[in-house]
Amino acid sequence: MRSATGRLAAVDEANLVLDHVGQVNVFLIAGLLAPGGFVGADGRPDPAALRTALRARIAELPQLRKVPVAAGRRHRWVELSPDLEHHVRLVEPVDGLEGLERACGQLMSLPLSLERPPWELLVVPGASVGRVGVVLRIHHAIADGVAAVAIAQQLFERDEPADRDGPDAAAPSAPRPAAVVPTRHPPNLIGRLAFGLRRVLTTLVGRGLGPTVLLGERSSQHGVAFVDADLAALEERVRPLGATVNDALLAAVGAGYLVALSAAGEQRPAELPVSVPVALRRRGTSANQVGVMLVRLPLEERDPDARLRLIAARTRTEKVRARGQGTLEFMRGPVGARLMDRIGRRQHVVAGFVTNVPGPTARLRLAGAPLVAIWPVSVLAANVRLGVAAVSYDGRLRCGIHFDAANVPGAVFARAMAQELTRLGG
Repeated sequence: MRSATGRLAAVDEANLVLDHVGQVNVFLIAGLLAPGGFVGADGRPDPAALRTALRARIAELPQLRKVPVAAGRRHRWVELSPDLEHHVRLVEPVDGLEGLERACGQLMSLPLSLERPPWELLVVPGASVGRVGVVLRIHHAIADGVAAVAIAQQLFERDEPADRDGPDAAAPSAPRPAAVVPTRHPPNLIGRLAFGLRRVLTTLVGRGLGPTVLLGERSSQHGVAFVDADLAALEERVRPLGATVNDALLAAVGAGYLVALSAAGEQRPAELPVSVPVALRRRGTSANQVGVMLVRLPLEERDPDARLRLIAARTRTEKVRARGQGTLEFMRGPVGARLMDRIGRRQHVVAGFVTNVPGPTARLRLAGAPLVAIWPVSVLAANVRLGVAAVSYDGRLRCGIHFDAANVPGAVFARAMAQELTRLGG
């Protein structure tokens, strides 16, 4: 049964434009489930029991019960009851965590059908000894990173307090995007217009990067690697330096780029610019409410603490600018998105994408099965060949590295990034 629910917000319509052949605009969350609920003591899942448990929850999530239907040059949301036999299903077993990583890479090249509500929850046996993998994919038109995590928390249930282990329950989480707090001294209109014009011109003609393996036409071989870090240790180590966990993440990404570029035979640039989303105050009906800051990662500075301080100083300034400016100008509607999509295939403004999404503040279960780990995987867009997404969960900062496996040494990047996070947390 179909019924119209309203027109897509312009920025959500823009995210439909960015989904096409060679670019799947889907946010992915992977996880591991321990035995319990629909996962038997032997680790075998019962997908029918999972569907039964989720049916009522999905009925309360309008985001998972709508499809975009063309209406002239734009689209309207139309409500459509999802077929849970399709949306929640068991897939082929994988061989351990590396098998789950490979499966996630393959999924990042598979589009979601827009003839159905564009999401799916996949149960993946074999992802770990005695545990089951789970993958939630959500189209970017119905959720940005923050909204996707919020949907996941509604699909899952909170762990009961009695099941908590005490000290871990109070483990710090990555700082929530301060975008929900209005800037005390917002920039004036003329300042916003000037900054916006600079952003538009930079997007159109900027050439901050020379030829690099990090940019170019992408192959169809998507790779994914997972990296973890102790959140409390990171926070304790970087706070005296005036930095945040997000700054530590960016420093670790910079370390990954250094080693990966060396492995590819490229010289070290002084700086490497990356695009970092900044969540905005939630208002209106749009599912995508993010600004963007450009952060130049210092690669020439050899003192790691000095690098971290420099990154922290830059993000403090750029966050304020990004929040004051709001959504990236080209992403405020489908026309701008089409133009940006064309320009992005040859852009040399940013070398990569890095996003850090606040995770659940409590441990979760899926239909009774404890969720012991999660990792996000974000979209590769334009001509960018490597991106990093992170989320905080259960005292850990969990990162997903998404890369073009035919062109970028992603495994080398992941090892170097993991080593830097360990050093920072040491």
